[in-house]
Amino acid sequence: MARPSPSPSPSLLVLSAIAAAVCLAQPGAAALKVDYYASTCPNVEAIVRGVVQQKMQATIRTIGSTIRLFFHDCFVEGCDASVILVSTGNSTAEKDHPNNLSLAGDGFDTVIKAKAAVDAVPACTNQVSCADILALATRDVIALTGGPSYTVELGRLDGLVSLSTNVDGKLPPPSFDLDQLTTLFAANNLSQADMIALSAAHTVGLAHCSTFADRIQPASVDPTMNATYASDLQAACPAGVDPNVALELDPITPQGFDNQYFVNLVNGRGLFTSDQVLYSDARSQPTVVAWAQNATDFEQAFVDAITRLGRVGVKTDPSQGNIRRDCAFLN
Repeated sequence: MARPSPSPSPSLLVLSAIAAAVCLAQPGAAALKVDYYASTCPNVEAIVRGVVQQKMQATIRTIGSTIRLFFHDCFVEGCDASVILVSTGNSTAEKDHPNNLSLAGDGFDTVIKAKAAVDAVPACTNQVSCADILALATRDVIALTGGPSYTVELGRLDGLVSLSTNVDGKLPPPSFDLDQLTTLFAANNLSQADMIALSAAHTVGLAHCSTFADRIQPASVDPTMNATYASDLQAACPAGVDPNVALELDPITPQGFDNQYFVNLVNGRGLFTSDQVLYSDARSQPTVVAWAQNATDFEQAFVDAITRLGRVGVKTDPSQGNIRRDCAFLN
């Protein structure tokens, strides 16, 4: 019988606890409640989930694109749906920043359609924010693909600002190493353990050839990559191919939200440098190994981490935001 691998290091667990305390102390975070809409729109979760189910049946891209949209939203202006706003003649919005141009339209469409479905219920009209709908839709795509179902804290207002220039330096490129990832997540009061757990969102979704081409060059294949996997990627993304060709981030269970991501890393099948480094760096490797072997522990860590992510930069004061009538435009 294989020897159990070590649990996440005490230092990571301490960091996680500290991050949780800090997040709870953030302005606005304490005002979030799981039953926020109990009296104004009690069926909001069922309405959103119904739309998410329909979108997933129409296109599997809904899964990864919705999760990614939530992450990109929270890391720039906080979880306030500012990433959904469109550019105007006077300013370029977040969604048109080069780092956001690859966000799939299905994520945006999921939120916009869910908002329309919610507002179609008279009691719910203009009562539910786009930011909360995105948080709910993210939970739903995770749960509906086999991942954990968790309670979502609600009460966010939609932000009033969306500027492309505010995206600079806020999102991790696929080339980041462990220190860079840890620093960026710490800037959002998220621990290294949170970062590792949230990285597992790459168990679903797609990535363009251009985002990992540097790792599979025939003359200099990344030594941390499994040789067979590298060959498969070279065949799918040969030199001269359209860099916008997209491959599945998880080649084993691409449509299931599970701990296969960590199994892949142990086997050298992390697609990005920022994925594989979580295993190749000795400081984070024990956590990766532990979660590769224990799906239950991973799921709990992920729920804790995405709950903390959902508290980042939230607006609950009317001076900071409102409830948009149209998620893509300011009122």
